[in-house]
Amino acid sequence: MQQLQAAASALDWQGHLVPDVEVLGSRFAAVTRVRHDVHAWRCENGWGPEADPTWFRAWSQPSMYDHLPLPAVELVGILVPVRKAKYGVRACGTLMTLAPCSVVLPPGHPYRPWPLTELDYYGVGVVADHGAEPPEVVLAPEDRSAEFGASLFGRWLQEVLYSLVLERDPEIAGAAGS
Repeated sequence: MQQLQAAASALDWQGHLVPDVEVLGSRFAAVTRVRHDVHAWRCENGWGPEADPTWFRAWSQPSMYDHLPLPAVELVGILVPVRKAKYGVRACGTLMTLAPCSVVLPPGHPYRPWPLTELDYYGVGVVADHGAEPPEVVLAPEDRSAEFGASLFGRWLQEVLYSLVLERDPEIAGAAGS
């Protein structure tokens, strides 16, 4: 987790790091920002995180559009640890449609122009872990989410992340009542 926190800092992504997220076969870490006003409203109105995908399917029905909770977290960025840069585009997959996405390379990973050129083309960032030294942003990620628009998958992921933030940070969970 320390490696991912350092990578998020190198990218200047400020927020709550949510490590070990696994959805739809992808494993990653997310940097989120809690919308405290929305979180407080949802708590006051008994509307906790709705991470159940079966409940979420109902959101695709037009009659449900006015019954959706506002998202209580914003997705700042996604970090995907990979063993080799050549796995970066596949590892980021649909995640790069939701927020800026960056792969985190392990210490000692060699520089090779081709995988980095491909990652740059798709807007995927690269952070090189240098062990005891600070990580290096080799490629800055691009936010391409506007090109793809909002999706139910992205909205559901926000609910999953909201649930994980509350589960892992009791201070935030209790802050709505104050």
